[in-house]
Amino acid sequence: MRGIMLIVLCVAIAPLLGGCWDRTELNDLAIVVGTAVDMNKEGQVELAVQVFIPRSLGGGGASGIGGGGGGGQKLTVVRSGDGVNMADAMSKLQTKLPRTIFWGHCKTYIFGEEKAKQGIAEEMDFLLRHRQPRERAYMYVSSGKAVDTLELYPPLERYSGEVIRELSDLHSAMIMTMKDLRDMLRGISGAAAVPLIDVLPPKQGREKSQAIPYIVGTAVFKKDKMIGKISDKITRGVMWLRNEVDESIITVEAEQGKEFVSISPVRTRVTLTPNIDDGVWSMLVKVESEGEMIQNGTKLDPMNPKLLAIMQEGLKEDIRSRIESTIRHVQKELKADIFGFAEEFHRKYPKQWEQSQDRWDERFPQVKVKTAIEAYIRRPGLINVPGGVPESEAKSK
Repeated sequence: MRGIMLIVLCVAIAPLLGGCWDRTELNDLAIVVGTAVDMNKEGQVELAVQVFIPRSLGGGGASGIGGGGGGGQKLTVVRSGDGVNMADAMSKLQTKLPRTIFWGHCKTYIFGEEKAKQGIAEEMDFLLRHRQPRERAYMYVSSGKAVDTLELYPPLERYSGEVIRELSDLHSAMIMTMKDLRDMLRGISGAAAVPLIDVLPPKQGREKSQAIPYIVGTAVFKKDKMIGKISDKITRGVMWLRNEVDESIITVEAEQGKEFVSISPVRTRVTLTPNIDDGVWSMLVKVESEGEMIQNGTKLDPMNPKLLAIMQEGLKEDIRSRIESTIRHVQKELKADIFGFAEEFHRKYPKQWEQSQDRWDERFPQVKVKTAIEAYIRRPGLINVPGGVPESEAKSK
């Protein structure tokens, strides 16, 4: 009887002893660190990947690698393939690489401007359906072809994909992950905003490949198609309205005569309050901001409450101007709800929303927007009187 039980036990545990029979060795993987999606002349998808070269880290030349643009050994290589869709392009691309494409480490996905205008729905379906791409990866649109960005070798970072990712990690511009883009495109407003990148030309005498990519503004989408761009200044206003202001510096005119004060917000809260009254749809944008003074270009002493109030009024008007100019441009010209107004109306007025949701593209430009701004300078910094100005010249009354 014991023998039979032993045989049964061995048979039961046999399937658990298979080990790593389906493993893929690291040196058999083509680790993708950046991806570009463009449209070729035939209207097909052009998929390019920036692949990490592991052997570049070894050997005696490792100390002189740098970004690859200064004569050192390059850390990445770019390969591309064309296809009727992204999956087909990937299969064509795989034939040009001796290793299996692995998307798990890719944190940067860039759509070319032409491809973005054509539509990115199918490409998003591939990225979200495939089991390897990370939903927390950053999404971008490039001015011109996206592959041109991957082929750069900036002098500071190891490869261009890392430069763009680092810029997003600074939180100084709008951030859009794959998950965020999916949610916005599927949202009830059907609009989205994606960081727009361009290339800063290299200094004279340097190679063209040493140009540096940087974020210049935002690409605005309606449904899955790019319909326009907004500048970096307008993007800041969008970030205020979306409650995404983190790291920023606001320079305002405190008094007439081109005297400026620079403030860094340390706490900002933006609330959107929708209202429907007698068929008129309106939105109240309330901003509460507290900041720290990081430069005083005036002769005003911030320790005097009356003089501090002058600076705070300048800060308040600057925030108001940013928000109102952003609303005029996005609401009246682009007519794309990237602020999240639709969600607020849907949440507060579900019945009225149900009757108007099919006509939101027509109603959104007609929504009346009011602003209520409260701004305070809570911290004057380490000194009281303006630095570099004799105390006798400082205005303290």
